[in-house]
Amino acid sequence: MRTRKELTGWKSQLYEIIFEADTTAGRLFDIILLLSILTCVLVVMLEIVSTFSERVHAWLYGLEWFFTILFSLEYIARLLVVLNRKKYIFSFFGIVDLISILPMYLVYFIPGSQSLLVIRSIRLLRIFRILKLVSFVGESQNLIMALRASRQKIIVFVTTVTTVVIISGTLMFLVEGPEHGFSNIPISLYWAIVTMTTVGYGDISPQTPLGQAIASLIMIMGYAIIAVPTGIVSAEMMHMKLTTKVSTQVCPHCLKEGHEADAAYCKYCGEKLN
Repeated sequence: MRTRKELTGWKSQLYEIIFEADTTAGRLFDIILLLSILTCVLVVMLEIVSTFSERVHAWLYGLEWFFTILFSLEYIARLLVVLNRKKYIFSFFGIVDLISILPMYLVYFIPGSQSLLVIRSIRLLRIFRILKLVSFVGESQNLIMALRASRQKIIVFVTTVTTVVIISGTLMFLVEGPEHGFSNIPISLYWAIVTMTTVGYGDISPQTPLGQAIASLIMIMGYAIIAVPTGIVSAEMMHMKLTTKVSTQVCPHCLKEGHEADAAYCKYCGEKLN
């Protein structure tokens, strides 16, 4: 018979702080980590500005190492408190956490001055730290669940839009022709997408009265189309808000989120929550 593992003592307390945000310490940890990520990304951006980085290179380099050590300690702490280390290491955010700290260490193992460009490109991978911001937005779970709940409606909507784009693009190719810039159907489809999304680059435009009339209809249709997916997702989020209250609990066994506020056991693996 399998014995269930459970977090106890300081590991349970540290897990509550690192992985959850329903305590004062947990919220403070998330805020500090969020500010650190934003500051780190800012340092990466400033490093690319040569006129600025040349003057404060030493400071930027020191900050890079400071954040690398900080995120390394965070990664080690997460490994210490999770029950399934392999699950965390190969999870999306586990891989992002690792990628965010490796480049600064790798620069010492890539020999040769000719590799400086390669080193710079590797160090730019630290921009992936910004992906970790998603895990600290409490409403992200509600948004993901709303998108999943409305995926069938969204699929129908995307299929309808794709059909309209193909028909309108083909029609514009027949009406305008190559002499007005609509040299083939793919380019006409590109024009239809740009016009329907109300982007309007202006690199291709209809010249004939009939083509302009069709374009006007597509533009008006575009405003209506933009509102549809927003309404679908908003309706699902309102429904979820009225029926379900999601907590910040993260299962220490399978690392899944999205549990109800009064849940005692994980709805995905059945193990006891922290």
